[in-house]
Amino acid sequence: MHLTSAISAVITGGASGLGAATARVLAAQGVKVALFDFNAEQGEVLAAELGGVFCKVDVTSEAEVDAAFARARAAHGQERILVNCAGTGNAIKTASRDKASGAIKHFPLPDFERIIQINLIGSFRCLAKSAAGMLALAPLQDGERGVILNTASVAAEDGQIGQAAYAASKAAVVGMTLPIARDLMSEGIRVNTIMPGIFSTPLLAAAPEHVKEALAASVPFPRRLGDPSEFASLVEQMVTNAYFNGESVRLDGAIRMAPR
Repeated sequence: MHLTSAISAVITGGASGLGAATARVLAAQGVKVALFDFNAEQGEVLAAELGGVFCKVDVTSEAEVDAAFARARAAHGQERILVNCAGTGNAIKTASRDKASGAIKHFPLPDFERIIQINLIGSFRCLAKSAAGMLALAPLQDGERGVILNTASVAAEDGQIGQAAYAASKAAVVGMTLPIARDLMSEGIRVNTIMPGIFSTPLLAAAPEHVKEALAASVPFPRRLGDPSEFASLVEQMVTNAYFNGESVRLDGAIRMAPR
């Protein structure tokens, strides 16, 4: 797909981190961007900077997602690009023993379900609604109607201790990529997923400096944290390269996560 001002995009989790970097790269190519995010303060500032539109939305809410798509489309028309970056994680062992009391506990199911609701069902909710909207578009010159990109994680393949919910949600995003690409192939809609490794995002920025240094040193090469602009560069390639379809690609400096 050729990026021009005639193209509009929706980026979930677009107010910061990987989503914000993606929004900047697409906007620099003239694409009209709509940012879906829970953080209204950051989202409004970035949308104003990029000449885009911000929609406050919780991706676990059907009503909020519907309202956000309606607002984005009223401002920019039907999107031809969706990038799902909204997501979160937690770290809780499946079952464990309290060191002080010896009491045994297990992963609280509401906490497990929350991660699945945000990372997996939230992503599917947005992509299904976006794809339905894309079906109403006239195909471009090459027969393409749109592109959908999801964000998984290297945890989809090598989740660490305490990441049962997170790894399950991200593995499911990878697992649904090819079937969805096949669902939409006759309509000219491509679907791909990026599995980022350890990136310098606001979530990681809160970690102590020695933790960040240790994480950076664990990357084979280049021996540093990934920059969100590098994630955004792959998004751009997946959007513009018409032969990129049905793929889940690691972007991780060759890291393979240790158990902890």
